[in-house]
Amino acid sequence: MASEGGSDSQLRRRRRRDTGEPEKTELGERELTVVVAVAQENEEENEERWVGPLPVEATLAKKRKVLEFERVYLENLPSASMYERSYMHRDVITHVVCTKTDFIITASHDGHVKFWKKIEEGIEFVKHFRSHLGVIESIAVSSEGALFCSVGDDKAMKVFDVVNFDMINMLKLGYFPGQCEWIYCPGDAISSVAASEKSTGKIFIYDGRGDNQPLHIFDKLHTSPLTQIRLNAVYKAIVSSDKSGMIEYWTGPPHEYKFPKNVNWEYKTDTDLYEFAKCKAYPTSICFSPDGKKIATIGSDRKVRIFRFLTGKLMRVFDESLSMFTELQQMRQQLPDMEFGRRMAVERELEKVDAVRLINIVFDETGHFVLYGTMLGIKVINVETNR
Repeated sequence: MASEGGSDSQLRRRRRRDTGEPEKTELGERELTVVVAVAQENEEENEERWVGPLPVEATLAKKRKVLEFERVYLENLPSASMYERSYMHRDVITHVVCTKTDFIITASHDGHVKFWKKIEEGIEFVKHFRSHLGVIESIAVSSEGALFCSVGDDKAMKVFDVVNFDMINMLKLGYFPGQCEWIYCPGDAISSVAASEKSTGKIFIYDGRGDNQPLHIFDKLHTSPLTQIRLNAVYKAIVSSDKSGMIEYWTGPPHEYKFPKNVNWEYKTDTDLYEFAKCKAYPTSICFSPDGKKIATIGSDRKVRIFRFLTGKLMRVFDESLSMFTELQQMRQQLPDMEFGRRMAVERELEKVDAVRLINIVFDETGHFVLYGTMLGIKVINVETNR
């Protein structure tokens, strides 16, 4: 029987060799069992060793933006808790502009305009004009600082020679004007100026040294009353905005009032210029940086938005709304409660009489900082470092 069993096992081995079947041995099965057991132990050890999510590759820390010579720029900006001298108008001052020829021009609610000259210490009074019989709606100074104009409720535009501080022209518009802006650049043949109709979206272009006849009329560019018209003298383009929140780019007489060719977009959907319309707000002030590459705006929702001019993309947004200041005061006291309440009441009163439209924003001469008024005081923001 033993010999028969041995011959059977030999036959089985031969068959496996012939068919190419792997031969299973008791030793191989044991080795396999040991390998599986070791693998399970390793997995259990790994599970016990790591607590929480598995580690990932170390990433480089984001480098913080730093503006070189920031301290020097800030030291050149005026900074004082108290003013030294007060210069008066007989009514509330509504507009202030500064020219490249070192003149400051102020306009008050009663239609008066005053010229001031910057000197080494402070300013000195130069001349006073009763410019308009009614309220002054808007004032503008040309990019090289030679010409100044104002429009008012008396349906007139007054044009002044800044350096000689004299009125040189008067245009009878025939409609109630809203905004005005000089849209010519140095070297242009015509000293063109734009004025908008207060109740519609029409923009009229005039020769500032000419007669009452408009050179061109934009009647379909905007559908709502305009809130701002501003010239970017570097790129020779004009940006205008209306109460529906729409922002448009266009050019003056040298380029036949067409869309500017030097910007990096064709369709507004490729930009962030619908931002105001989305938020149901509109710009109350528009300002360009000295290099023309950035646009600073303040909206009717009291938010500061910084755009890139060439792409129309949004760079920065700063919330300066009254609700934000209320939350800030509750989290960390900014002012004594009584003073905070008084200022908040003044701000709400200004909103009732639509004085929010007079809020403005400006760049400093370096283009790195924007300055604007808030309930807590004048803010200076570094647009490069977002501080």
